Parts: sequence; structure tokens; C-alpha cells
Amino acid sequence: MLLENITMPEFIEGLKKTTTVIIPFGTIEEHGTHLPLSTDTIQAVEVARRASDQAPAFVAAPIHYGVCTSTAQHPGTVSITAETLRRLIRDVVRALYKHGLRGFILASGHGGSLHYAAMREVAEELIYELADSKFAVFAIYDMVKWEAEDLIETKHDSHAGELETSDILYLRPDLVKGRDTESYPRRTDPFVARDKFRLWPTGVWGDPGKASPEKGEKSIELMTGKLVEVIKTMETFEP
Repeated sequence: MLLENITMPEFIEGLKKTTTVIIPFGTIEEHGTHLPLSTDTIQAVEVARRASDQAPAFVAAPIHYGVCTSTAQHPGTVSITAETLRRLIRDVVRALYKHGLRGFILASGHGGSLHYAAMREVAEELIYELADSKFAVFAIYDMVKWEAEDLIETKHDSHAGELETSDILYLRPDLVKGRDTESYPRRTDPFVARDKFRLWPTGVWGDPGKASPEKGEKSIELMTGKLVEVIKTMETFEP
């Protein structure tokens, strides 16, 4: 049940079936020269929609902006602060809670460490504030990272690489503009870099050339299956 598409009576009827809601998180963030800026959002929303068709759950409108650090200087990336994200999550969850929802699945298509930490922090806070609330917080790729290794050929594949390109080739081939070249960022750990674009001008981590829609279909099926498991477990989970 996509919240943005249903009416008030449909929402009330939906509450008779479930009090669980999936909140997809994405970004407007560079994904090389070949993938759309909304890549993370497309994946999170589609996985949430497919999972809700298999197990009862509401799907909230996506939170389309996220915390982007290593890509903040790349053309097109629109990053928000961690505090902005935390405030937005608090407001959205509290509003949904007032309308009777109790199980909150925060599913992110973006895996940035500061982004994920902000999501987790708010869940840890609200579970004590909101009586009877339940939370699950994860990045959708992290749920299938072991299984996905059998799908891809590129070692250490990541951002805008083989797997993400495969997913968008499967979900929205009309938005894929050719293929970027294989590349990887220059790491500076433990130092914090100021000029991140200089260290990672392509914005690609992996080899998009090895991507295929067939790999994308399998990847999306894996993530959808994991999310269905989370939805079903939410009903009986005791926090």
C-alpha cells in the first residue's frame, strides 16, 4: 500500500491488516556518468513496493535526500546534514505513529556511514519515546551482501559499480546512459580529506561494464525477499 496513492478510507482499512510501514530512504547523489542521481531512491522504493505486495505493509513516500560525504562535491549531489535527516525522521515517524502505525522499517538505498548512523540513532531514541513502537533499520544492500557476492564478478564492488548498474538496468533501463569505466577511489584513511572530488573524480567504485539486467533482477529479488522476512518478523518481534 503506497501511502501517497491511497485515500483516507483505504488507509483506515489498511490498518486492519497491518500497523507496519516501510520508509524508503534514498539520495540525490552522483552515480558516475551513466546512472541517474536518484539511483538509491529508485532501488529502495522498488524493493519496498515489491515486498509490500508479498507481505502486508504500508510504504511511505521516500525520503529522497540523504547525508552524502564522499560525493558531496560531485556535480548534482544534494547532501543534507545528519541533523536535518534526524529531524526529518523524527517528524515523519511521530506523525505516522499518531495515525496508528507501530512497526517502522527504515530501509535505505544509500549506505553512507554517517547517513546510516543518523537513521539508527533516531530509532534508538524513538523506541523509548513511543510506546509499543518497533524499529528495523538497515541499508538494503547490507542485507544481501553475502548472497550478492555470488552474482557479481567485480571484487569489492560498490557505488555505481557492477551491482548498482545491474539493478538500474533491470528496473529503469531508460535511465542508464551507457557504461562508465572501471575505477576506484583513492583512500586516505585514517585522514579526512577536504578535496574529495580530486580523490574520486569518476564517482564509480567497481566495474559497470560487467553489469547486466539479469544480475539486477536476481539482486532485486534477493533484497525483496530479505525485506519480506523483516516485515513478517516485525509482527512478532518483541523489542
